[in-house]
Amino acid sequence: MTEPRRPRPADVTALVGVVAVLTALSLWGRTDPGPLDFAVAALCLGAAFVQVWRPVAGALGATVLAVLSPVATPAATVGALQSAWRGRFRTAALVAVAGIAAHLLQWIRHPNPALGFGWWTLLVVVSYGALLGWGALANARRRLLISLHERAERAEAEQGRRVAEARAAERRALARDMHDVLANRLSLVATHAGALEFRPDAPPEKVAMAAGVVRAGVHQALEELRQVIGLLREDDETAAGGPVTAADFARLIDESRAAGQPVDVSIDLAVAVLPPALGRTAYRVLQEGLTNARKHAAGRPVELALSGEPGAELAIDLTNPLPAQDDTATVPGSGLGLVGLTERVRLAGGRLDHVRGDGRFRLRARLPWPT
Repeated sequence: MTEPRRPRPADVTALVGVVAVLTALSLWGRTDPGPLDFAVAALCLGAAFVQVWRPVAGALGATVLAVLSPVATPAATVGALQSAWRGRFRTAALVAVAGIAAHLLQWIRHPNPALGFGWWTLLVVVSYGALLGWGALANARRRLLISLHERAERAEAEQGRRVAEARAAERRALARDMHDVLANRLSLVATHAGALEFRPDAPPEKVAMAAGVVRAGVHQALEELRQVIGLLREDDETAAGGPVTAADFARLIDESRAAGQPVDVSIDLAVAVLPPALGRTAYRVLQEGLTNARKHAAGRPVELALSGEPGAELAIDLTNPLPAQDDTATVPGSGLGLVGLTERVRLAGGRLDHVRGDGRFRLRARLPWPT
C-alpha cells in the first residue's frame, strides 16, 4: 500500500487553526480560567502541530492534558479523529479508549453540575465511538481510492505494453513478408545479370531484354527496400510473401462461408493481381475482418465491398451485426488484433477505421494504390 503523502502547509494550517479556534472557545467558556487552563491551551496548540506528522503521539499528548483541564478536549477529540483517519484501526481504538478514560478522570477533577456521571460517561463513549467510526470510514475510503488509482496505473501500463508488443509483432511479421519479395526481385536480377555476363555473344535484342529486366528488377527492389526502411527504423530483418490476387481474396471468403458465415461480396478491382505490399496489407485487413465477424457474429450475414484501381486507392468495407448484449462477455480474444492491423495499415500509408453504431460493426480501410 502506498504511504500517505507528506502533509502540505495548507493541511498544517487547517488542523492547527481548527484546534486553536475550538480551544479558544473552550477557554472562553470557562467561568474562571486559571493559569493551568492557559498553559494547557498553549500546550494543546503544540499537540495539534505534532498531530500533523504523528497523529497518535499528538492525540495521546492532548489526551493527557484533557485530564488536567477541559480546555484540552477539542485537541484530544481532533487527535482521536486524526488517529482513526490516518492510522490503523486497532491503534485508533486504543487512542479512543485512552480518551474515554481521560475524560472520565476529567469529570472527577472538574465535575459538570448539569450532567451526572452516568450521562457524562454515555456522552463521552458515544462521542469517541462516532469519531472512531468516522475516521475509520474515511481511512478505508482513502485506502480504497489509493488502491484503485494504483490498479488503474498498472492496468494502463500493462495495456500500453501489450499494444506496443502487438505493434512490434506486426512490424516483424510485415518485415518477414517483405523479405521474400526482395529475395525474389534480387534473385531475378542476379539471374539476368549472370546471363549477360556468361553470354556476351547473345543477340542484341536478348541483351536489351535482359538489361531491361535487370533495370526493372533493381527499381522494384529499391522500392521494396524503401518501404522496409520506412516500416522498420531498427535493425530487424526485412520481409514478405508473393503477390496477392483476386483469387486469394475469393479463397479467403470461401473459407469463411465454409465455416458457416454468410458473406455478401461486392468486388470491383481494376486488375486481378495487386502490388505485393498492397495485396498483403489488404489480405490481412480482410482476414482480420472476417475472423472478427466469425468470432463476434458467428453465423450472421457479413457484407463486404472491395474496390479500387491503380493510381487511386484500394477500399475495403466490411460490416457485420454486433453480438447480443448477453454474449459480449463470452467472446474470447485479446482485443489486440485491430491494434496490430491499424499499425500495419498506417505503415503502408493508409488509414483504418472501425466504428460501432446502429447495431452493426463496420471496418473501413483505405490503402494507396501506386500506379
